[in-house]
Amino acid sequence: MAPLVLLTQCMLDGVATQLERYMDLLSARQNLVASNIANADTPGYKTQDLDFQGEFESAAGLTPEVVQVTGLPVKNDGNNVSLDREARLLSENAIRFQVASSLMKGEIHTLQSAISGGGQSS
Repeated sequence: MAPLVLLTQCMLDGVATQLERYMDLLSARQNLVASNIANADTPGYKTQDLDFQGEFESAAGLTPEVVQVTGLPVKNDGNNVSLDREARLLSENAIRFQVASSLMKGEIHTLQSAISGGGQSS
């Protein structure tokens, strides 16, 4: 049984690890977008986001670094949250998470098929 567990772990490690990292970053971004929306009327609040590409390419896998978004119009109260931008990010994030989840399910299904097919005799 131990060799099967080891084989399973090895087969999932490559793609699954990257998908897990990607989904973790999507989750972190979702939390930031929700925080931005919650603070849309907070005077002086600055929009926060992740350097998504940089964080994904980083092999460190540490807690993602939050950065302030630049180049957004600033309201009279110093707040620069754009609800249109945040709504777009929410939709984009949901689609990305759905794709990553489907890919992970596919990886697991392929592994299950290999295991069940490998135990059958011809």
